[in-house]
Amino acid sequence: MDETHRSGYSLHTKILIGFVVGAIAGIVCYQLARTGTVDSRHLDGFIDNVTAPLGRIFLNLLFMVVVPIVFCSIALGVSQLGAGEKLGRLSARTFGVFVTTSAAASVLGLLLATVIAPGRGFDPTDQASLIDQYRDEAQQKLRLAEGERFWPDVVVGIISRNPLRDAVELNMLPIIFAAGLFGFALSRIPAEKAAPVNDVMEGVASATVVIVGLAMRLAPFAVPALIFNVTARFGWQIFEQLSLFVIVVLTGYIAQLFGANAVFVRLCAGVSPRLFFRKMSPVMLTALSTSSSSATLPTTIKVAEEELGIGRRIAGFVLPLGATMNMHGTALFVTVVVVFLAQVFGVTLGFQQQVILVVFAVLTAVGAAGVPSGSLPIIIVVLMHFGIPGEALALVLGVERILDMGRTVVNVTGDAAAACYVARSEGAALRTS
Repeated sequence: MDETHRSGYSLHTKILIGFVVGAIAGIVCYQLARTGTVDSRHLDGFIDNVTAPLGRIFLNLLFMVVVPIVFCSIALGVSQLGAGEKLGRLSARTFGVFVTTSAAASVLGLLLATVIAPGRGFDPTDQASLIDQYRDEAQQKLRLAEGERFWPDVVVGIISRNPLRDAVELNMLPIIFAAGLFGFALSRIPAEKAAPVNDVMEGVASATVVIVGLAMRLAPFAVPALIFNVTARFGWQIFEQLSLFVIVVLTGYIAQLFGANAVFVRLCAGVSPRLFFRKMSPVMLTALSTSSSSATLPTTIKVAEEELGIGRRIAGFVLPLGATMNMHGTALFVTVVVVFLAQVFGVTLGFQQQVILVVFAVLTAVGAAGVPSGSLPIIIVVLMHFGIPGEALALVLGVERILDMGRTVVNVTGDAAAACYVARSEGAALRTS
């Protein structure tokens, strides 16, 4: 008898209930602390000593398997595909859909931000207040962005001189390249020599699936803890000052998620959008709570193989790449942020600048780290390119953490949609029920 029949609720239902309970509890505690009914020091102590550690344990379990699952999945995929036409075709389709969907998401964000214009008429008092409140955090992001040359750094950084250091620091692009190179090397040696190595990696990949399953048992308790940490400390007050900006971003997320992605999986992958989103609900809830494509990756692979029927070879190749290089939610967010701040500071973006912005957004979707707020240092580079002060990022930092949750959902859902398309294009039969 499975867990659903024993408990009466499926795992994703439990996670959803926990998410709602954690969000409501956090908002209530925030209001009680704001009115003085509850001592804010006690609330901070509860977060620091109870909910934050529980959330970190859950995240640590997921991050623990990110590097082995990415390395083994990609190395196995490349090794089994070989070095010939099949690998080239699969790679071309994968990168083609990544670039296309990221560019489309950026254009959507550009249209929404230009038409609604959330930065025009922004209250100067609110502007000064937000910059002052988040100045220190903005300065930290600015220091991370100093000396960033954007595209050259991304290209050179792909080829690492120390993959072990990158594994420790979760720099996924170099790990992906090293895994692909290792798999290519395995495909070029005699099969009898490559087979034992492939068997070991198969075993490691299977073991990581078991660990992910254990971590997901903790999710109904960890997810409300993670959401409570955010809502209890920030509440919803910050939305009053940035409401129009938040509306534009959320509208873009919803249009991309349930509009563009739904059409894509129907027309290009032949999968019912209702079925797709139902199967993806545990992944979407995990992404919402962790705000990390990398942390969600093990769950994404598990669901793609077991629920969507995507073969391990395709899922192991497309999804790890997507977690690092297919962040079209990030592309949309970057575009809206830059247009919003340009409007606030009176910087006009002509057609040429808008084209450059879309290109920058796509590159950001490729180069941003798959961790919470991983795109912020790169956003500063883009801002400064258009003559907008890097400190201006402070205006949106108050809501960035919550918006980061939403764009991670868009990112990981787009990864799965891309994997469905690639699997179908390779002749695989996806599940339809």
